[in-house]
Amino acid sequence: MHLDLNLLTALDALLEENSVTGAAARLHLSEPAMSRTLARIRTALHDPVLVRSGRRMVPTPRAVEIRAEVRELLHRAHAVFAAPAAPDPSTLDRTFTLLASDLAVSVAAPLIGRIAAEAPGVRLRFLGETPQTDAPALRSGEVDLDIGVVTDPPPEIRTEVLLRERLVPIVRAGHPLTRGRLTLRRFADAVHVSASRRGKLTGPIDELLERRGLRRRVALATPTYAAAMLMVAQTDLVGLGAERFGRATMAVLNLVPLPVPGLDLPPLELAQAWHARFDADGGHRWLRARVKEVVLTSLS
Repeated sequence: MHLDLNLLTALDALLEENSVTGAAARLHLSEPAMSRTLARIRTALHDPVLVRSGRRMVPTPRAVEIRAEVRELLHRAHAVFAAPAAPDPSTLDRTFTLLASDLAVSVAAPLIGRIAAEAPGVRLRFLGETPQTDAPALRSGEVDLDIGVVTDPPPEIRTEVLLRERLVPIVRAGHPLTRGRLTLRRFADAVHVSASRRGKLTGPIDELLERRGLRRRVALATPTYAAAMLMVAQTDLVGLGAERFGRATMAVLNLVPLPVPGLDLPPLELAQAWHARFDADGGHRWLRARVKEVVLTSLS
């Protein structure tokens, strides 16, 4: 038998009011409509539910027996459709897997510190980026959150831009380009290292140089900016570093930015991405908020 769950709401009102008129008023229905609903309830329960006793109606023994259960079922049904409450971070016991570029991993330390203070039961697992698109890992649930440069995400992947980061040319301290007048041609004539997880030897910087009639020579490509910085620190190669994300690493490796005249590179958009099924998940929303806060405060 098909059961209309709206009958549960009507039955609760009838048992609370012990009156068709009162139940109709509570549910903003007409008395005839409520009378028809009561008839359907009687058929479904095989019980008259309410019977007349003088000028009022009284519940049957069966109705009295199920009154509390009906109210509990209704409360549980409302809870299912209610907006989820924000979780208490101190009670979270969960492992989150994050896919992060090496730029994003630079904020791992403050993020871990923040999470340890708020949610000691939460554990973070960082995975490195792959040469392919990372959407399948988000779809499968293998990865909870992707932090980095997200390009052309499929419709089911949600994204939030955290900040825009500027890339700047970098060299080791004492590099020949740090002496004398620096020009765009001198910069282009140097030997470069590229940071690309897909192993690309060219990028936006080459398009910009080509418009000026210049071309650079890229000697090698590394999968991460951190690896490229290590190469720059030990050679006369010229690389690119993130102005804010790479600040601490550049200081440790004794690297310096090169203010190259006429080299205006487009900024990178650092974003966090997740699958749509986690949109309303309380724990996941808490994590995304912490990531955003840490990125903005630690790089300000």
